[in-house]
Amino acid sequence: MATHTTSPKVFITGASSGLGQALARHYAAQGAILGLVGRRGDKLTDLAATLPHPHAVHCYALDVRDALALRAAAGDFMARHGVPDIVIANAGISHGVNTEDAADLPHFASVMETNWMAMVATFSPFAGPMRERKRGTLVGIGSVAGVRGLPGHGAYSASKAAAMTYLESLRVELRADRVAVVTIAPGYIRTPMTDGNPFPMPFLMDADKFARKAAAAIARRKRFVVLPWPMGIVAFAMRCLPRWLYDALFARAPRKPTVAQRQASDMARAAPSGTGKPGDETLRD
Repeated sequence: MATHTTSPKVFITGASSGLGQALARHYAAQGAILGLVGRRGDKLTDLAATLPHPHAVHCYALDVRDALALRAAAGDFMARHGVPDIVIANAGISHGVNTEDAADLPHFASVMETNWMAMVATFSPFAGPMRERKRGTLVGIGSVAGVRGLPGHGAYSASKAAAMTYLESLRVELRADRVAVVTIAPGYIRTPMTDGNPFPMPFLMDADKFARKAAAAIARRKRFVVLPWPMGIVAFAMRCLPRWLYDALFARAPRKPTVAQRQASDMARAAPSGTGKPGDETLRD
């Protein structure tokens, strides 16, 4: 049976690291009841143990691409505490891709499944109950990279563009029922996902600061926000550039290494000592 409490109830995917972990810490400090989803159960358990009220944290170890597991987690959380006030679809992955390399085709698919389709699957169990009670906020994490297609980042840019377009559609659909849909488009945030970027990252923001700013925007039920704010100017400029000028300016933009390139680099670094190992297939938050 669901318990009745005045504490805010927040459900977050991708909570085992990066932005999701920072958001979990922020809301825990506000006394929230948390439902935390992540692939790595040990990381979720470790995180919960460090939060102010670990008894108010429910951890769900699963891959967000598993829609049935997500629905089961959502059902368990609502059975315990009722419909959450805020649901944050944060889980995401990123790596460079090369269309010419057939080995990268599964990576295109996994990025799209995680960054877009899993967002839909995250919201699906909650949208109806929120509409019925005429209250609630659904939050999707997009990216400035979704504003224009970045060379070498085709999978990530496409997935985030899809996510932000979907969020806009959903926002209008739920408007009459007073359910807010908030799109947050991060620029460069200091997380494990960006740690391996071999290029300059302007306006780099710490994850804890991002969480505070994001939570403030969510509380105001803002429709769309770019963090940090200077990247909003960059995003606007990118959107307004004519195609010929955009092509000329970004043709030589730095590119994120592909999975194969990253693994080869890891192997090369490990070769002298024999103690290293290839990196994970994907970089996740």
